Amino acid sequence: MRSIASTRAVGPRRRPPSRRTVAGADSDQEKSSPWSGAIVSKGIFFVAVKQSVDITIARLAVLELATTLGFPLTDRTMIATAVSEVARNIDNFAGHGEIHVAVEDREGRPALVIQAVDDGPGIPDIQRALEDGYSTGRGLGLGLPGARRLMDRLVIESNPGAGTFVEMWKWIPYEGSD
Repeated sequence: MRSIASTRAVGPRRRPPSRRTVAGADSDQEKSSPWSGAIVSKGIFFVAVKQSVDITIARLAVLELATTLGFPLTDRTMIATAVSEVARNIDNFAGHGEIHVAVEDREGRPALVIQAVDDGPGIPDIQRALEDGYSTGRGLGLGLPGARRLMDRLVIESNPGAGTFVEMWKWIPYEGSD
């Protein structure tokens, strides 16, 4: 049986909306990299999110890839949970969208990069959407704030009426890393 990750093709990247918020640790902080000079930019797969079962498909595909990349169990669980949260937002608020997954260079290190893209109503107040407990729907308002805590970085770009682009990543572990 072929894995889910190997059966998906990477589609063209959509141009994200113009407003951008970056959440996470200080992005100016320099990090030593065992991959100095390495070029990492290889597309892996995408999952179209059109119904709630696609949330599970995205979660399982990312979990499988994270295992292959050598993430420890705790990190795999955090990554899968973050993917579930952004995929659920696509399903609940936009009705359809895509989860793109790739291994790319981020801040000089290879990272598992997840992008959630939709053409839904957008997020009118990104800062507020990142606050625990804030929700414009029936949810608990823990999805985006939770995803931000679970990943190394989270970027949101959105304009009301023009969709939302969420990019989050977790650096790929290397031997000797914490």
